[in-house]
Amino acid sequence: MKLIQKLTNSSASRSIVLIRLMVGLVFLSEGIQKFLTPETRGVGRFIKIGLPEPEFLAYFVASFEVVCGSLIVLGLLTRLAVLPTITIMLVAIITTKLPQLTSAGFWEMAHAARTDFCMLLGSIYLLIRGAGPWSLDASIGGKKEVDIA
Repeated sequence: MKLIQKLTNSSASRSIVLIRLMVGLVFLSEGIQKFLTPETRGVGRFIKIGLPEPEFLAYFVASFEVVCGSLIVLGLLTRLAVLPTITIMLVAIITTKLPQLTSAGFWEMAHAARTDFCMLLGSIYLLIRGAGPWSLDASIGGKKEVDIA
C-alpha cells in the first residue's frame, strides 16, 4: 500500500466529521486568538507559564494550530495534522495542568483540563480512525471502508 493511501485510509463512519469539526475548529480558533490577543493568549501566556523563547514559541504554536486545525476540518492529511495537536496538548497538560494538580488539587485540575483532555483524546481518535468518508483524504486516495461505529 502506498504511503498516501496509508495516511488517508479510513474505516470511520460519516459521523467522524463531528469529531473533526470539534477538534479542528477549537485548534483553529485558539491559534487565531494567539495572534489576535498575544498578551493574554499568546506570548503573554507563554511567558506566564515559563516556556522558553515565548516570543518565538507562541507564534510557532499558533501557526501549527491554525494550519493543523484547518487541515483537520477539511479532512486533509488528517493523520499527519493531528501529530502536532497531540504534542501541543501533551505540552499544555504537562506545563499547566500538572502544576495545578499539585497546587490546587485534583478537582480544580480536572475542571481546568477538561478541554485539553477532549482535544487530546479527539486528536488520538482521529490518528487511529482517520478522517472518514466525508473528507478530502477520502477523495484523494483513502480506502472508503465504512463501519457502523
